[in-house]
Amino acid sequence: MHRPPTTEAQVAEELAVVRPALLPRYTAELPGARAAVLTRLWRALAHEPLAWVTGRVHGAHSLALRLADGRTLYGPHADPYATSAYVTGVRLDRERHVDPARLMSALAVPHGAAFAAELAGSVASLALSRAGADHSKEWPPEVPPAEDWEWEQRVTDGHPYHPACRSRPGFSVADQLAYGPEHRPVVELGTVPVPAAECLVSGDWPEELRDGGRLLVPVHPWQAGHVLKRSYDPWRPGRPLLSLRTLALPGGVHVKTALSARLTSSVRDISLYSVQAAAPLSALAAQLAARTDGLLHITRTLGAVSAHSPDLAALLRESPGAYAGPGERVLPVAALPATGLPDTPAWTAAFARLALTVGLRLLDLGVALEAHGQNLLVVLAADGTPLRLVYRDLADIRISPARLIRHGIVPPALTGRLITDDETALRRKLFGSLVAGALAGTAGSGAALGAALSAAVADLPDTADVRALREGPLPAKALTLMRLSPRIPGDQWTSLPNPLVLEPGPSVP
Repeated sequence: MHRPPTTEAQVAEELAVVRPALLPRYTAELPGARAAVLTRLWRALAHEPLAWVTGRVHGAHSLALRLADGRTLYGPHADPYATSAYVTGVRLDRERHVDPARLMSALAVPHGAAFAAELAGSVASLALSRAGADHSKEWPPEVPPAEDWEWEQRVTDGHPYHPACRSRPGFSVADQLAYGPEHRPVVELGTVPVPAAECLVSGDWPEELRDGGRLLVPVHPWQAGHVLKRSYDPWRPGRPLLSLRTLALPGGVHVKTALSARLTSSVRDISLYSVQAAAPLSALAAQLAARTDGLLHITRTLGAVSAHSPDLAALLRESPGAYAGPGERVLPVAALPATGLPDTPAWTAAFARLALTVGLRLLDLGVALEAHGQNLLVVLAADGTPLRLVYRDLADIRISPARLIRHGIVPPALTGRLITDDETALRRKLFGSLVAGALAGTAGSGAALGAALSAAVADLPDTADVRALREGPLPAKALTLMRLSPRIPGDQWTSLPNPLVLEPGPSVP
């Protein structure tokens, strides 16, 4: 196989070989994919602290960005919470740009060439994703998905605000069709045997994955072929979920595999730290969920193993579907738009009230969830009413020992990046993922988000965290700045206008 394709033309060339019937739909989806990625990029240029953007001039329906080299970039009013692809073109001085990759190349900023390649790949992969999509949008569906993983496979667009929302460098077209959840494949997982003495185990590792003195580590076929470069023994079929490297197994267990490829922003391996923390985090989660009056369930990590390598590790988790009652459905928040929900402002407000009640309660107790649309799931009644929440994947939460102790909870015996008493870090984690992420992506605009939050915060207790949410700017990860700052590790942040006090801007078409 040649080097994985990164441009629209290269993807089309390979698609013509591996799935020619999909080529006309792929071609038809390209303009919309360009607009979707350009809209995300324009949001970043308008709202992130980019050193080469020296000024922002707001008009009634427009925005002009003054650049450090003397040029000016013109575009529409930038709603930081809009999810529609409303930016179909911007103008750099007199030159109009409709392609986000070419725009980034024309800006000629440090590290912009590499990011432009990611944007080109994001456009092409997004068009491919949409070409093979299930386009049904209705609630309740006439034929509801029988399995929880089917909801996840309806999501085509990836991160609602990241310009590299569908960037999958290292994946060929055949790889995307074989492993991307939106293409609804069955992935044949394997196992790699490792001497037990050479493994770190957290929790209970099942007998099915033991062979005498060896542990059988589940492995994704892409990882085995491209990173481990070794053979593996067949194990079980899995259905890929939103994260692509996590798959639903027959019987309901989910397995999170190491997949050392850069997807959106991060390389998706499994650190030794994550495996070490899995069991104590699962125990803490059970205590926290018990204090939410039944409004939150947190999926248990059943077992975790690492061959002392982030490239060969796996976690087994229970399915969120275990927490659905008769007639109820559980689906990730990111999948809500693919069902036609939310369908009314009242629904959005009810969901915001539920999510904020739970998220702020846990923050007060001492845990800030990474509650974006992939990790946060909602339990829906048969008529679509949001009832409860389910949270999965504790690998990137933040824990405040001081807050836990204040509530009589013994902090887990952990150190490292998950542990902090810093109020700003805790609020950034929750507000950036839940409000600027899951709730904003569900609402779809600043006006809709502001209305939902206004209805929700009226019922919340007057705590310091609630006041910070109500009065301060809203933190969000500076996703483009991070991609343009490859030498700076960790998260970088920006401040978005608070949707609770945001003056109504021009309507977004």
